[in-house]
Amino acid sequence: MSRYFCLDNPEVMTLATQVVEAGPGWVVLAESPFYPGGGGQLPDRGSLTWAGGEVAISGFESEGNRLRHLLADPVELQSGAVEARVDPAFRKLMRALHTDLHIVNAVVFQGFDGALVTGVQMNEDGTARIDFDLPDADNERVRAIESPVNEFIRRDLTIRQDYLLEEAAFAEPGLIRSRSVAPPPTADGRVRIVEVVGLDRQACGGTHLASTGGSPPIRILKIDNKGRHNRRLRIGLAGTL
Repeated sequence: MSRYFCLDNPEVMTLATQVVEAGPGWVVLAESPFYPGGGGQLPDRGSLTWAGGEVAISGFESEGNRLRHLLADPVELQSGAVEARVDPAFRKLMRALHTDLHIVNAVVFQGFDGALVTGVQMNEDGTARIDFDLPDADNERVRAIESPVNEFIRRDLTIRQDYLLEEAAFAEPGLIRSRSVAPPPTADGRVRIVEVVGLDRQACGGTHLASTGGSPPIRILKIDNKGRHNRRLRIGLAGTL
């Protein structure tokens, strides 16, 4: 895949760009500020405006390195200038949830013998789930991670990113945390690495806060046993529940 503009420029919510291809109800942009979704993170919401009007973005379709922006109305835009606008509140919600899941992941990985993730999903209501391969862990011990997770949020740790060659990323222990999937490499064969400085470093393809303190505290809402090898943690952001 190509590198998404939003990963290198997560604070840019409005971008002047060009329509390079279009059909009824879809466009391809020269450059896009939108995150199209993936890895359990929901896609951005937003709109396109141009001299003749405005239309909401209803979704995205990827075709190789091409990203189609699906439009809420079957309009057919002409080639030319448009302004792409990301919904900032929804982007911030997804960034906070994704960052908090990395903290949860780090605390579990370090405290439970390198337990791997088996599934993730973030939700528009400020909740999320993360599943771990934790066959023998006591649920009360798992629930106790809420306090250290919130301490790492409170410390306001810096978050930064880097890219490693795919071979190097898979060779470094602990960078690939999912049992079944990994972020797809970029067109030049690199994997994006997200680091919570002083806590965690792992491969990831989603958007994050600039530092952990940008998130409210979390609550562990529920822990479920989903089969012998799957422990599901449901978390929520304080203030959104």
